[in-house]
Amino acid sequence: MRQEAKAEVGYACDRQVQALPLLENEKDEALSFLAQRPLHTVYMASLIRDNGVESKLNRGRLYGYRGSHGHLEGIALLGHATLIEARSESSLTAFARLAQQSSLPHLIRGEEDLVGRFWRQYGKPGQSVSHISRELLMEQITAPRGPEITGLRQATLADLEGVIKVNSEMAQAESGTDPLQRDPEGFRYRTARRVLRGRNWIWTEGGKLLFKADIIAETPQVIYLEGIYVEPGERGKGYGSLCLAQLGRILLRRTGSICLTLNANQRKTKKFYGKAGYCFRSYYDTIYLRAA
Repeated sequence: MRQEAKAEVGYACDRQVQALPLLENEKDEALSFLAQRPLHTVYMASLIRDNGVESKLNRGRLYGYRGSHGHLEGIALLGHATLIEARSESSLTAFARLAQQSSLPHLIRGEEDLVGRFWRQYGKPGQSVSHISRELLMEQITAPRGPEITGLRQATLADLEGVIKVNSEMAQAESGTDPLQRDPEGFRYRTARRVLRGRNWIWTEGGKLLFKADIIAETPQVIYLEGIYVEPGERGKGYGSLCLAQLGRILLRRTGSICLTLNANQRKTKKFYGKAGYCFRSYYDTIYLRAA
């Protein structure tokens, strides 16, 4: 099986070590490896928990790199998004070579230093970059006490169209491309699936969406949020911070911490999250690639 996989993709191999697709029977080992740094690996770990190792729902392929003693030294997701957890330079090099052989990803994302080292090995002459986003990884371990927002709840399919509309607008503002134009069927399916899993939290009044937060990834150790939205007409009134703090108190009953990322240049946004109990942990970079 391993030899067939190696031949299929033409993997980089350095005598005693090799990078190969992860298989379903390696699930527990992969989760144990990722759990050593749960704050930084929550997304890949959640994909494996939700979909399994070998699934089209992961929007890419998961690969493992083993050192000369056969132990995992790195795991990578190569696909629509490229994410790397490399704990040795040789594993990073192997993943960069593999990525060069694969189709162009939409983005490369991870810790600042890791993404920089990966890009120096992956980047090709003339590679077209749409833009690079510097982000702050923020973490909440304890949510502040405060008044409750009546009506903060998990979204249902009846709320789907409103959630899709807001998520599309937010994605377009962040990356420059509209997912409803790029992949309308897939985008709608993934959003609906998340709603059915109870991973979208909203606050509505009079049929208007006032607040939204999406659980993008979840493990017993960490929950990762994206798509934090406050209706423009309600901003600056404190409702967003109250909703986010209240959501934190709810979610921290089932996980160790909550994390999210935000644009490093948005000082007001950083204060907003700080008010809700989030603290800075590290810098992240996202490289958006332009399709040829």
